[in-house]
Amino acid sequence: MKTKDAVVDLPTLEQVEKERERLKYRNRYNRTLRSTIAILVVVAALAVLVATLWMPVLRIYGKSMAPTLADGQIVISIKTNDFKPGDITAFYHGNKLLIKRYIAGPGDWVNIDKEGNVTVNGETLDEPYVTQKAYGETNIELPYQVPEDRCFIMGDNRDVSLDSRNTAVGCAASDEIVGKVMFRIWPLSEFGPVY
Repeated sequence: MKTKDAVVDLPTLEQVEKERERLKYRNRYNRTLRSTIAILVVVAALAVLVATLWMPVLRIYGKSMAPTLADGQIVISIKTNDFKPGDITAFYHGNKLLIKRYIAGPGDWVNIDKEGNVTVNGETLDEPYVTQKAYGETNIELPYQVPEDRCFIMGDNRDVSLDSRNTAVGCAASDEIVGKVMFRIWPLSEFGPVY
């Protein structure tokens, strides 16, 4: 039996060099892509951890904090238990997250007159963030002493806000407080600190 000699075309040295460069580039590209994806996963995990533990990002729903905060805005809060009157707090009420102003702490006496002026322990609060004072939907007996481990909260839009003045919401428990709202991040035209 006779076999035919097969003709084999061997690549030139230039073709071999080109193929070797292509393979090196592909390996470098794959390594860079894998490391970039790994870095992005770590950064995303850290961002979720920070947002969950220290700086929750919250979206505003409703108009109880108007004009300070409007429906659809996105804010960042800082986890803390150190509040003073006028600070904006985020807290859980049932399964909802509410955002209101901290007015008074445990043991403080709160009184509100029919014009909507708020006094805490006999001193009238200076509330430049309230554009229109109102008595609102108040059904608690005034003056009111804030219970232990609770804080008295009110919305800036006093006429429509349902807050500690009404037994439907009541005072916020210390363990339900998420933190202090500090910064608005959306919309970008209003980016900055929140007062």
